[in-house]
Amino acid sequence: MAKAKNKTVPAGLKVKDYLAQITPAERQADCQKIHDMMKELTGWEPKIWGAKLSSGIVGFGEYHYKYDSGREGDALRLGFSSRAQNISIYIMPGYQDFEDELSRLGKHKIGKACLYIKRLSDVDEDVLIEIMQKGLNLLAEKYPL
Repeated sequence: MAKAKNKTVPAGLKVKDYLAQITPAERQADCQKIHDMMKELTGWEPKIWGAKLSSGIVGFGEYHYKYDSGREGDALRLGFSSRAQNISIYIMPGYQDFEDELSRLGKHKIGKACLYIKRLSDVDEDVLIEIMQKGLNLLAEKYPL
């Protein structure tokens, strides 16, 4: 049986085109600011992960993972996407060790590796940057640059 391939891979789409198609304008401005924060934090050029602009993820950096099961692939180190209800911020180690930071962040929801915010004004931007840096540091411990 052939191993399933990851669907979310760099697609060669342009980040500026992704950002330009986000609506409404307030969401677009928030996503542009998150893009700028991540670019300044990492120093990396972002790529669109996914086959369509409408469902893409703006990803910074990448790493190769291999699970004990034998499944392996490549993933982004840090990223975000604009979804119908929220802006999703992806921190690949997940948010299980972020209780202190999340308690100081402001209005949000979390999934395993996703932080969901409605708008940037709902959160403390300094704490958000702290969370992004911690996520990068934790990932680098397991998957060095």
